[in-house]
This record gives sequence, structure tokens and C-alpha cells, in this order.
Amino acid sequence: MALDEVIITRAIVDRYHEKLVNHLDNDVIIVGGGPAGLVAAYYLAKAGKKVALFERKLSLGGGMWGGGMMFNEIVVQEEGVRILDEFGIRYREFQPGYYTAGSVESVAMLIGKAVQAGTEVFNLFSVEDVMVRDDRVCGLVINWTPVETAGLHIDPLVVKSSYVVDATGHDSEVIDVIQRKAGSELMTETGKIMGEKSLLAEVAEKATVDCTKEIYAGVYVAGMSANATFGANRMGPVFGGMLLSGERVAKLILARLEEDNK
Repeated sequence: MALDEVIITRAIVDRYHEKLVNHLDNDVIIVGGGPAGLVAAYYLAKAGKKVALFERKLSLGGGMWGGGMMFNEIVVQEEGVRILDEFGIRYREFQPGYYTAGSVESVAMLIGKAVQAGTEVFNLFSVEDVMVRDDRVCGLVINWTPVETAGLHIDPLVVKSSYVVDATGHDSEVIDVIQRKAGSELMTETGKIMGEKSLLAEVAEKATVDCTKEIYAGVYVAGMSANATFGANRMGPVFGGMLLSGERVAKLILARLEEDNK
């Protein structure tokens, strides 16, 4: 069969247009495709919700690809092992309570399961603003990451969502925009982003889950973004808390969606 380059191009443009138009209005938008964001996307999509995940980089996975200092192994504590089982990620016990998994397999399985569950991924997108109505975030203002990187003055577009998850990691990018532009206090002790503390794995791993909650009306934080927003410690290359944070934020939002539909 002879190949027609115009048909190839049309196939890409038409199929992408179809995906984007279908996700201009969503149940949940997740910003950041690291481990917490991917786990959240999986559970939400598995529950039948319309989920769009926006990632500013070309690839998903956040810092998990590199394991610890580019040694591509991760550690997951006892509590997080059931998430590895859910995603079919192989692991080995290192010593009681500590399990190791290959970071490449871990990321690949997280992405694959999230997408197969129904998550639609839009990579190379940046969030430059939020839509606020009646002191509640109801959508995001998006643009291509290369537009932002090049400093081009090109107007963005808008996507709507019932709920938003900031899973952007240390920078808490969506919450930073809200803090600068929304004009209302965040649900923290100070009303502002409190900033992450230095590395302390034992405390940070529990805090990652405890701090996974609503931070502004319609917006939740998960993963390292939760720690950074609420002033908790960072944890380094142990990932159980990140996985459990993604599961927790999905459960919280599913409960809220159920309430909204009553």
C-alpha cells in the first residue's frame, strides 16, 4: 500500500482535535504527570470520571524516572506496596518494611494503567492562569509549554473542570497562580504557600498523605505539591507516600462528585 503524507497528517490533526474538544469540559483536571498525579488519574478514570491530565514536559513520570541520584531504583515502604500490586509493578523486599522497584518499569506501568483506565493525557501544556467564579476555581487557562519557553505573546485557551488537582511537585504551580491572582487566602495556617522543609523521610511520608486535601475551593493538592503548600518536609526517593497521596486525592474527589450529584 502506498502511503500518503497528507493522510498521515490529517489522521494526527483530526484525532488530536477530537481528544481536545472532548476534554474542554471535565470532571477532573490533573496538572502534573508524576506518580501522585498518575495514580490519582487512574483511580478517577477507573471510576468512570472524565479525566484530563496536563503535563508541561514531553514525558510523564516526574522525578520517579531517575530514582535516587540517577540510580534508577525506588524504595516503597510497606504501606505503599498494595499500590504497586494494583498497577502490576514488580518489587523485591530489601529488608523488613522496605521494598525496591525499578523506576523505569514503575513509571511505565503507572502511565499505561492510567491511560488504559481512560485518562486523556495532554503533554507539553503549561497552566498560566485559573478561572475563578464565585471564589471557586472552575477551569484552567492553558498554553503550549514551547510558547512559554520562547516567551511568545500568544493568547491561551481555556478548559473547564469540576475539580482540579495540583500534582506539579515542589513548585506547586497551580497554587502559586491562585495565590498571586485569585485574591483569596489558601486553606493553610498562613493563608499562603508555606514552602517545603528540609528532607526528613519518616515525617514527610506521612505528611504527604495527611496534606493531600482541598487547598482552595475546587482545588486539591497531591504529592510533593501538598508538602510544599502546607509546609511539610520533603522525602527523597521513597515513593510510598506519593502513591498513597494519589489514591487519597482520588477518593476525596470521588466523594465530592457523588455529593454534587445528589
